[in-house]
Amino acid sequence: MSTFETLLYDVTGHVATITMNRPEVANAQNTALIDELDAAFDLADADDEVRVVVLAGAGKHFSAGHDLKALIGDTEPDEWRRMRDTPEGKWQHEKVMYFDRCLRIRDFRKPTIAVVQGKCIAAGVMLACMCDLIVASDDASFQNPVLRMTGAAVEILVEPWEMPARKAKEFLLTAQTLEAVDAERLGMVNRVVPREQLDEVVAELAQSIALVPPATAQVVKRSINKTLDLQGQRDAYDYHFQAHHWMHNTSTALDALAARQQKGSMKEVFAEHRDAEASSEGTDS
Repeated sequence: MSTFETLLYDVTGHVATITMNRPEVANAQNTALIDELDAAFDLADADDEVRVVVLAGAGKHFSAGHDLKALIGDTEPDEWRRMRDTPEGKWQHEKVMYFDRCLRIRDFRKPTIAVVQGKCIAAGVMLACMCDLIVASDDASFQNPVLRMTGAAVEILVEPWEMPARKAKEFLLTAQTLEAVDAERLGMVNRVVPREQLDEVVAELAQSIALVPPATAQVVKRSINKTLDLQGQRDAYDYHFQAHHWMHNTSTALDALAARQQKGSMKEVFAEHRDAEASSEGTDS
């Protein structure tokens, strides 16, 4: 077993399991975690015994998304946060760390399975959808509430490819919480299983996929991804990334960022939105 600070890496038979291990912050993705995810996929890629990679999150939740406290909170800034002081630096940071690193998982030559339990929010949804299959527990839910915080979703707009267009618009525009059974019905999730059976079902699924010769699995996965690319998936991802960055630099987004920097945590931001929503619902128009 390799040693990491923010994740666990284990190989059993032909299956490598990468487990994000920041349960105290619902596996929010900071620089260290994203770097180590990339390194763990390097290990799995280099190991010829590994035929399938499972991506999981320790604790109650899969991932609460990007660690915004590390980006705009009172923590010591790392080199990537300092880079975000200019629009050009912010573009470079998100292109390398969020866009390219996620697409690297999407294009990873070996089959991948995301194991989702609890909350899967914003960049957590983006990360899970980079995997070939998603297995969710019956208590899992998916949400991308970033539009309410003036952001244009996240860096890769996966929703139009994971559900019908009208449902994607509803999901994003209403900050809808999508329960696992509904995500399965829409085709976003492959299977929904009881929480206590999640690990067992994923292990059986991974072992079944591992029976496919590696070269065969790689060719078929690449062909399916190429089909999506011919339908415009990669171009649509590229387009949205640029639109996302245009939105970053509007007065609407910059004013909201300044306001969020006054908050102690993202919990306060969400609480403020919930209070405003409740107030509007209780007022006659």
